[in-house]
Amino acid sequence: MHPVLVFRHSPTEGPGYFTTFLARHGIPWQLVRIDAGDAIPQTLNGISGVCLMGGPMSVNDDLPWIPPVLALIRLAVTANIPVIGHCLGGQLMARALGATVGPAPIKEIGWGDVSITDADAARPWLGDATQPMPAFHWHGETFSLPPGAVRILESAWCANQAYVLNDRHIGMQCHVEMTPELIASWCKNGADEINASSSPGVQPPDVIQADMATRTAQLHRLADKIYSRWIQGLSQ
Repeated sequence: MHPVLVFRHSPTEGPGYFTTFLARHGIPWQLVRIDAGDAIPQTLNGISGVCLMGGPMSVNDDLPWIPPVLALIRLAVTANIPVIGHCLGGQLMARALGATVGPAPIKEIGWGDVSITDADAARPWLGDATQPMPAFHWHGETFSLPPGAVRILESAWCANQAYVLNDRHIGMQCHVEMTPELIASWCKNGADEINASSSPGVQPPDVIQADMATRTAQLHRLADKIYSRWIQGLSQ
């Protein structure tokens, strides 16, 4: 099988559980380290899918790598190459496909349930789940929906938590790729941001890191559903 192209935008926001899932299914992957200055491919020859991870920057920042990444997302969607975006990645997808990204009404940091908004559109990705599902959040911005996309998840603080497009692409505001190690790292590196926030959607580090093994195991069950559907679209 051709590899999945994984974009990392910050050294602390690696692919986490996503590449663990790919390895479990024998799917090769190739990391593009935007934070380390790796070249952005101009074509997707020999690539089966595109994955975009998170990052502390804004899609609206004047950064030289953003326009070519947006162009690559549009190229992938046009070519029916599956794209998946986590947080900033979901925002990049939305922006590339004609939506807007701006400040969220409430900043979210920590654990919070997500709920299905469209059962029919969500079923291929989430099965017949009806109860709220735990997800991880760390964002101060959010996206509107791209033309043709269908919203499938929301949270108490953010209406657009996930959207799907053409049964092949999914953009998420939430993080389903988290591991205990990633969470501990983010809490350490993001302590100042947490302490400076008065948002009701922001949890303190000790609350975020409580019972992480159980919480991440639950999170990975949600990730397994989403990722299992996504890899069905990968080309051989």
